[in-house]
Amino acid sequence: MAPGIDERSERARNMADTGIIESAPAPAAAESIGSQTSAVSDTRIVPLLRILVFVGGFASIGVELTASRLVAPFFGSSTFIWASLIGLTLAFLSLGYLLGGRLADRRPDPAILYTAAAVAAVAIGLIPFASRPLLAASLIAFQELDAGAFYGSLVGTLLLLAPPITLLGFISPFAIRLQMRDVQTAGQTAGSLYALSTIGSIAGSFVPILVLIPIIGTSATFMALSLLLLLPAIAGLLAVGARPVALAAALAALAIPALALAAPDGIRPPDRGELLHERESAYNYIQVVEQDGRRSLILNEGRAVHSVYDPAELLTGGPWDYFMLAPLFVASDAAPPRDALLIGLAGGTAARQLTAAFGPIPIAGVEIDPEIADVARDYFALDDLENLEVIVADGRYALKTSDRRYDLIGVDAYRQPYIPFQLTSREFFEEVSQRLRPGGVVVVNAGRTATDYRLVDALASTMRDVFPHVIAVDVARYTNTMLIASHEPLSTEALMTNLAALPDSSPVHEVAAWSLDSGNIRDVEPGGQVFTDDRAPIELLIDQMIYDAAREITGP
Repeated sequence: MAPGIDERSERARNMADTGIIESAPAPAAAESIGSQTSAVSDTRIVPLLRILVFVGGFASIGVELTASRLVAPFFGSSTFIWASLIGLTLAFLSLGYLLGGRLADRRPDPAILYTAAAVAAVAIGLIPFASRPLLAASLIAFQELDAGAFYGSLVGTLLLLAPPITLLGFISPFAIRLQMRDVQTAGQTAGSLYALSTIGSIAGSFVPILVLIPIIGTSATFMALSLLLLLPAIAGLLAVGARPVALAAALAALAIPALALAAPDGIRPPDRGELLHERESAYNYIQVVEQDGRRSLILNEGRAVHSVYDPAELLTGGPWDYFMLAPLFVASDAAPPRDALLIGLAGGTAARQLTAAFGPIPIAGVEIDPEIADVARDYFALDDLENLEVIVADGRYALKTSDRRYDLIGVDAYRQPYIPFQLTSREFFEEVSQRLRPGGVVVVNAGRTATDYRLVDALASTMRDVFPHVIAVDVARYTNTMLIASHEPLSTEALMTNLAALPDSSPVHEVAAWSLDSGNIRDVEPGGQVFTDDRAPIELLIDQMIYDAAREITGP
């Protein structure tokens, strides 16, 4: 028979009296938490604390993304750069979570949190100015082929993120500790603050890239992030009575605009010629330079030219000229192209060459960056091409959503040093094939080094998996190879026959002479690596090419 209630109560009292059962300490702990965080129950403090959590999340992602634009004109925006930025940001945040959580347990004082946020805000504003000597050193190192100094400059620049990002990591654990009143609502408190921080991070993923950087630039975006974080930090310091610290933070912040006024104009000095124009868009850092009367379009780190324009000279010697040759490799009874689609318009150089060769045929030029199209109108006489329709869109999206068919489709879309993977897959070339008329050709500009053809070979194999006829033509004066594909046979014999039908004044004759003289024109046989939408390791392949090229220059 089970003991009665009175008997069980008596037994429990006896166990407690003998020390077998000790009284639970949880209420005391809860009371302790409540007493230590009583300051945040003030209605002036709680809203500021939550604002700071939101802004801290916004700033942590905003700084990471803005830093990518800070280094892009000097180091590019390769997967290596992005991996470094993301990895270091997470490492610094993790360190901040650890240190901030420990400090919050030892000294749960709101003034400490707001001070840390103020210091982080000032450090964010100083990043573009503190990085200038390092970025300038990277240019010298690249010119002198000093890989150690070049990557040392990159590491030094990225380490400038350590102080502000680590201090931003303090905010969430510190705020949770300050707002926690008892253990029974600990999960709710932590969840609501982390949700608020994450919402701030989501906003920080879009606003800097889509709004701030295109409108005010990278350096000013760092200052905007600094000010955004500084305002709740100073307000919090004033609310908790830390007026001297708030005054010191405000005075330190005044140095940032002074540095901006004292800083030299421009973002990055040109590698060549005279700088005519520079701007930042949502996609690129853009430069226009002029040398010996020829204008060049330079994007991001400036290691490659994306378009050229010389009002006194049509031919460039570059891959743009070779788009004129592509349709001439088709059997001799083929007519000249009636229209063309160019994916990767840039400054319109290839469109200009096609117009010069075949007359004012309709050309649709697809360019993902509207700012580049604007620059092309201002500096590359794009508006002179009345037969050109500019389409601002992703190249593959434009292809998929169009029902038009073309005689010539050209692909020259680089985000240096990479080609967007979706423009390299078998599925992409199947879509290209569907947009070609019978007898039409597709031509792709593929980069390489003097000895490394791995990218050329991979793209050629992928195209050969879709088209029965593919040929490769090396560009005489640039380290590029043009890949030409069609469902009709392609040959140098057809090229010679079609050339004979063109006027002697046609610029195609000179480009054909370059190709026949040193172009290493060759058929592409089936087999080899084929890229697909599911697996197109274009970044890995190009990174390996870059690494091997650097090793050849600097030695093992």
